[in-house]
Amino acid sequence: MDQLKTGKFISEKRKEQNLTQAQLAEKLGITDRAVSKWECGRSLPDASIMLELCDILKITVNDLLCGEAISMNNYNEKLENNLLDMVKQKEEADKRLLTMEIVIGLTSSLFFFAMIAVGIIFMKLEKPLWAFFLPVGLGLIQFIVCMAFALRIEQVAGYYVCGKCGHKYVPTYRSVNLAMHMGRTRYMKCPECGKRSWQKKVLNKD
Repeated sequence: MDQLKTGKFISEKRKEQNLTQAQLAEKLGITDRAVSKWECGRSLPDASIMLELCDILKITVNDLLCGEAISMNNYNEKLENNLLDMVKQKEEADKRLLTMEIVIGLTSSLFFFAMIAVGIIFMKLEKPLWAFFLPVGLGLIQFIVCMAFALRIEQVAGYYVCGKCGHKYVPTYRSVNLAMHMGRTRYMKCPECGKRSWQKKVLNKD
């Protein structure tokens, strides 16, 4: 998806409807700064307001994604290409998220161990007992917060594949949090077949 092209298209269609950026923003319940960012190609409309935006601009979602009015002759082809592009973008975003998860896990673990080492050093220097527990406590707090964030990434990035029926889905945060796991493979209940199995993490749903 070409953000600049889509932005110019939104601007053209907004002007055709005799709307200012502020008026369009008011109709959508957002700020005119957000509309300005779309039209400058710095961001794209959120999926939650795309349908409403298209209704106001008198265009289809496919037109919006293409950045131009699509004729019926090549409508299906353009739609298929847009869907493929969106799938690719999601896969790339999920890859970045999972890489970030590894970085968060490693850095938070290193910081935790470093704080433990600091606490031990203070103990050897015969400092008060709180001098040991303070750095260890800080390290533990940041470790718990970072692990919760990493677990959230683990939940939303990509899909899990049921080992019984092959169903691919995004589990709940609670399911991921409570499941036994080996790396990114987790023992969970499939919402499709209702059976428990070891389920692998994959990036695509095909």
